[in-house]
Amino acid sequence: MIRHLPRKRFGQHFLTEPWARKVVAAIAPITGDVFLEIGPGAGALTFPLAESGAPILAVEIDRDLVAQLASRAPANVTIVSGDVLETDVLPYLSGLQPRRAAGADPLGPSARRFRVVGNLPYNLSTPIMFRLIEWQQRSGVFVDATVMVQREVADRLVATPRTKAYGVLTIMLGLRARVTRLLDLPPGAFRPAPKVRSSVVRLEFRPPPVRVVDAELFERVVKRIFGQRRKTLANALKSVVPNPHEVLTAAGIDPRRRPETLDLVELSRLVEQTAGTLRTAVL
Repeated sequence: MIRHLPRKRFGQHFLTEPWARKVVAAIAPITGDVFLEIGPGAGALTFPLAESGAPILAVEIDRDLVAQLASRAPANVTIVSGDVLETDVLPYLSGLQPRRAAGADPLGPSARRFRVVGNLPYNLSTPIMFRLIEWQQRSGVFVDATVMVQREVADRLVATPRTKAYGVLTIMLGLRARVTRLLDLPPGAFRPAPKVRSSVVRLEFRPPPVRVVDAELFERVVKRIFGQRRKTLANALKSVVPNPHEVLTAAGIDPRRRPETLDLVELSRLVEQTAGTLRTAVL
């Protein structure tokens, strides 16, 4: 058992063993899996997950924990010291080979499924989610991510239009992944116990379910209009295009509606119409 005084600046709340086993069961590792673990901490998930034989790349920012984990880690666990928001994990992952199925050709290629797991620090969960989106856009390498977040963040991830929790995070993650809530965890599942409840969610990565003509413009439009979510769409879109009423009408959207009422299909139409308008303005 790793003994470590939790550090507030890293948002450390360590998962207890009974709950760690439940989370690993929810992850359900199989032959061919290769894991990226974000913030292994004291190894509550790392060591039971390693029992499956799957190779694990564990990225930890706390150097004291890195040293303790490295001294106990089995051969299939690679510990990297660094901030996952700044560390390029893809080269590390490319060198890891999964456990082979029984009877598989030892010289033949192995099918790999790259997966993400982690107990995310509450204060960094949203930036880490956007980091996952960035990796997916760049490489498309990950199959899914099973992560623990504050329950309010989980509410945002699974939110639907016309609800208070529906916003930028919902849309940008929903564009790249199907999100499912797997478990809710009480504060007592962690040491020290946080003041909030937590949830385990699974992001199953996929191609966008709608047409995205310009990924950067899509993100810019979403952030702009949701930054003014209480305004009508016509007013919220003024900072993007000079003729928001025309753009919205051409996209088949009532300019009097509010941003939080738009689903992915409507946002796709809006961005496509916006892109066309901006191209025409340049010409």
